[in-house]
Amino acid sequence: MENFEDLGFSKVDYAREKRQGFPEVIYGEGKTAEQIEIIMGKLIEKHGKVMVTRVDKEKSEHLLRTFPQATYDNLSRILVYGKPEQSFAGEVMVLCAGTSDLFVGEEAALTAEWMGCKVKRLYDVGVAGIDRLLAYRDEITKADVLIVVAGMEGALASVVGGLVERPVIAVPTSIGYGTHFEGVTPLLAMMSSCASGMSVVNIDNGFGAAYQAAMILKLVAEGVHDETSIS
Repeated sequence: MENFEDLGFSKVDYAREKRQGFPEVIYGEGKTAEQIEIIMGKLIEKHGKVMVTRVDKEKSEHLLRTFPQATYDNLSRILVYGKPEQSFAGEVMVLCAGTSDLFVGEEAALTAEWMGCKVKRLYDVGVAGIDRLLAYRDEITKADVLIVVAGMEGALASVVGGLVERPVIAVPTSIGYGTHFEGVTPLLAMMSSCASGMSVVNIDNGFGAAYQAAMILKLVAEGVHDETSIS
C-alpha cells in the first residue's frame, strides 16, 4: 500500500504511525461530516482505530450512525473509534485551573488515553485558591508528565513548574476577560515563565499537549535507559 492515498479533497497519510508513532488524527473543524466519514473509513481499514478532534454534535450524530462502535465526548468534542494497543508506564496528570477550562483539559486527557497513556485528572485548582492545589502536592510530584491548562493570566503553569522535577506542558486557554486577549495573555505569560522544564503549546491546544506527553512516555518505553541502546 502507498504511504498515502489521494482522495481529491484529502491525502490520507497511512505512514504516519510508522513515521511518528501514532496514526493520523483527523481535525474535524472545517470538514463536512461526509468528508470525515470517508477519511475515518480509510484509517480504520488501515489501523483499526481513529480519533477525530473538534467535532460538533451534529457531525458526531452523522458519524455515529455510520460507525456505531465509535464514542463521542460532548465536552472535548472528540470522537474515537478503537482502543490503543499499547499502554505506557508512568502517568500523565492533567491539571485545569478552572471549570471553564475543562473543554481543553478533557481534550488533552482523552487524547493521551487514546494514545496509550495512564491519565489522572486534577481540575479546578487555579491559583485564586492556592490551597486547592497544594492539598494535592504529593500526587502532583509523583506524576511523570504534567499538562497544565489555564486561562486568565495562566499563572498555574508556573506554580506547578516550581513544584516538580518532571516535564510540564503548559496550555493557555481562550477563557478570560478583556485584556486576556482570548488566550494571548496566558500564552505570553507561560512563554515568559521562570519555571524551568516547561514547554508551551498553542492556545486551547489540548491535543498538542497530550501528543507531546505521549511522545515522552513512548521514548521512555522504547528503552532510553537500556544500556544496550547506549553507544
